[in-house]
Amino acid sequence: MRLFGFDISRRQKAAPAPVMPRRGSWRTVLESYAGAWQQNVEVKYDSVLANHADFACRTLIASDIAKLPVKLVQHLGNDVWKETTNPAYSPVLRKPNHFQTRIQFVESWVLSKLQKGNTYVLKQRDGRGVVVRLYVLDPDLVTPLVSTDGSVFYELRTDELAGMPETITVPAREIIHDRFNCMFHPLIGTSPIFAGGLSSMQGLAIQNNSTLFFQNGSQPGGILSAANEIDDADAIRLKEYFDTEFGGKNRGKVAVVGGGLTYHAVSAKATDSQLIEQLKWSADVVCSTYHVPPYKIGMGTPPSTANVQASNMEYYSSCLQVLIEAIELCLDEGLGMDGVSIGTMFDTKELLRMDTATQFDVAAKSKGMATLDEQRQMIGLDKIKGGGTIYLQQQDHSLAAIEARDAQLIEGVANPPPVALPAPEPELSDEEKALIARAALRKELGLAA
Repeated sequence: MRLFGFDISRRQKAAPAPVMPRRGSWRTVLESYAGAWQQNVEVKYDSVLANHADFACRTLIASDIAKLPVKLVQHLGNDVWKETTNPAYSPVLRKPNHFQTRIQFVESWVLSKLQKGNTYVLKQRDGRGVVVRLYVLDPDLVTPLVSTDGSVFYELRTDELAGMPETITVPAREIIHDRFNCMFHPLIGTSPIFAGGLSSMQGLAIQNNSTLFFQNGSQPGGILSAANEIDDADAIRLKEYFDTEFGGKNRGKVAVVGGGLTYHAVSAKATDSQLIEQLKWSADVVCSTYHVPPYKIGMGTPPSTANVQASNMEYYSSCLQVLIEAIELCLDEGLGMDGVSIGTMFDTKELLRMDTATQFDVAAKSKGMATLDEQRQMIGLDKIKGGGTIYLQQQDHSLAAIEARDAQLIEGVANPPPVALPAPEPELSDEEKALIARAALRKELGLAA
């Protein structure tokens, strides 16, 4: 069959083998520690995604990267890149596909990588072989395959939104595969949930327990005991009676019982179990797996420094940089760019924007290295007439002039030799001046001298 202008065969001569057997569509994460399965400690993927700290980390990272414009840049030499346009690359970077904006596309890319450890992007080409559409696929519908000669293929199951009405197998050149934490196989990435899933489940268990506690009138559970022995039927009847008549919304009603029954509280209160500290610890662990500073998601105290740029730079270098550069490299290779003369680049100026006072200070100090228009651009102002020139003060001298001066001082010449001036012309007498004037007048009138 033909897909996006290419002949795609459903069966190779030697069927490629799956890289790793699928485990229930990856709905259950691998064991968080040795023996967790035997102890019935299961990290449920969907439950982890509902944890507030895990949700905040993933959405923060995805939105921060997605809001950065993706630029097509050309290398001018000396590590200088300039934004440019190209009909083969610019349109698909501006509008990746028919149902997503650029921001939505990048968000899907990053969320897939953070949640599953892998992002699979299908390319759609035109008749020239140029990539005109990009589709982020559901990782649960993609299986990497390796043939006997080491070639990589991808099995893509039905995905109507991406234009695949049936299961097909495509070569690696038609897929952009972005992955990280490849701990078990070079083609299989691992999500941070693998390390932080248990802490997320613990945080959810704490919240669920706290919810039930407050639904029960902020009172712990307990035991009804009698001085005399009672049979099992009476015990079950008393328990059901108290659960129905004095539990949940009926908590606080007056119970009248006899037979010497006594109530004993057995559940630990929130203060006894250090609920807040445990909940904060579980959130901190989740943040550490995503390399997100806890204060970024409202956990913990922000740093005392007033330098916004320093805080964002720390967040960028420890968390975002590797994700951003991985996307740039994948786009360069996937769209057929070499990344040396032309490539893609995320504009991080908005992310690393300084406070207003620092912006003006940096712009002013760049005088002599940047034009006036470039300085104005740093603080969000437009170009002006004559602003394309670099200005310097008059007392600034070139290195060549300073070197010549120093050489003279080394040779013992404190001052340069005096410059010989031409001798002044002799002073004319009044009579000579009159003769010259008369000759000039006769020449002007056309008379003989």
